[in-house]
Amino acid sequence: MTTEQNIDDILIPILEKVSDPEIPVLSIMDMGVVRKAVIENKMVKVQITPTYSGCPAMDVIGDDIKAALKTAGYDSEIELILAPAWTTDWITPRGRKALEDYGIAAPLDAEADKSVLLEGKKMVKCPQCGSTNTRLVSQFGSTACKAQFQCDDCQEPFDYFKCLK
Repeated sequence: MTTEQNIDDILIPILEKVSDPEIPVLSIMDMGVVRKAVIENKMVKVQITPTYSGCPAMDVIGDDIKAALKTAGYDSEIELILAPAWTTDWITPRGRKALEDYGIAAPLDAEADKSVLLEGKKMVKCPQCGSTNTRLVSQFGSTACKAQFQCDDCQEPFDYFKCLK
């Protein structure tokens, strides 16, 4: 007989301790990469979705999930789920705040994102001073999912997490 328990009961506190390896202030739960996690016959099965195709962090995330669950006394299996594709809409409000506190501008919606990246509109808020008097420096920041910006008020450079839909 299979005993299945919901992620909310036991697994969320464990998975919330697993950080995104590229943005350590975010948990994988705040990033929205965990699609499903269940306990079946003392085995935890976790489904994760990469933030973008070919994301190099997914192997590390899978290993970190297994290690956290092992510490809590569970064996686990990790399954990579590609559809539906991950979207920045899955980043939680707590995750968006953590991004900004860490110095990365949170993603805008898809339409605003295109206006910022393709038309140079000043809509990205500087995570240092809060000004939207910012400009695109490069389409690519520290990783492919980010763009490099600079604030024209405080002069600080910062990453902007691009909107992915």
